[in-house]
Amino acid sequence: MQTVTLNNGVEMPLLGFGVYQIPAEDTERAVSEALATGYRLLDTAAAYGNEEAVGRAIQSSGIAREELFVTTKLWVQDAPAQDNTRRAFEASLMKLGLDHLDLYLMHQPFGDVYGQWRAMEALHREGAAKAIGVANFYPDRLIDLIVNNEITPQVNQIETHPFFQRADYQDLMREHGVQIQSWGGFAEGKNDLFTNPLLAGIGKEHGKSVAQVVLRWLTQRGVVAIPKSVRAERMAENIDVFDFRLSDKQMARIAALDTGGTLFFDHHDPAMVTWLAGRRVDS
Repeated sequence: MQTVTLNNGVEMPLLGFGVYQIPAEDTERAVSEALATGYRLLDTAAAYGNEEAVGRAIQSSGIAREELFVTTKLWVQDAPAQDNTRRAFEASLMKLGLDHLDLYLMHQPFGDVYGQWRAMEALHREGAAKAIGVANFYPDRLIDLIVNNEITPQVNQIETHPFFQRADYQDLMREHGVQIQSWGGFAEGKNDLFTNPLLAGIGKEHGKSVAQVVLRWLTQRGVVAIPKSVRAERMAENIDVFDFRLSDKQMARIAALDTGGTLFFDHHDPAMVTWLAGRRVDS
């Protein structure tokens, strides 16, 4: 497995396993199979409702803790956000059955972001979270957080796929030492991604599937990817992407698929902001 080095020196796998939208009753089996397949980066969140199942899979795997890179995410907290962030972190840690996290992300750029971030900075200094970062932060919010706080986020997990490529934003993040991580790398199959003629043609040239081409495209750009699957054969396929390389011409052809906009939801939409900021997650 290839890795990236975060701005605090922590090594993070370039490819991992995500559990978004995997029902809690299926998560333990899926994570166990992913670990057996060779995945070592696991990505969950308090909002997914399956942290306990991820924790059970970790405990039953027999894999040494230092070999794993475990990420979970903080949901928007009620006031006092600083105190409640620590409480939410401890709740996630207990559900996962761990004594520390490798990466703790702020899931949404809403609520008392600064209070939440100050608590996350403290957790990082204490070593409880080896790295901290954000998710779904657009450039203005990310830069605002960087210039007004002591610790620059190590990671920003954002929607990134062939139809919304975020290349300019990746360049900006690189300038500030923030690692880009993709969610929705397959665009959840939107725009007929898995039958896209261009991606399928490139896959045929390498003897690979469309999914493998997309993951190779992401990782070759230095984007950390966390594909999800509940099928062991697909998990094995998704991790088998480091034995080929896309040419510059192929990368340029894929770049032409970029629409420049989200396929899911707009974090600038007042209605969406109201819904996300008002939602609460039990912990």
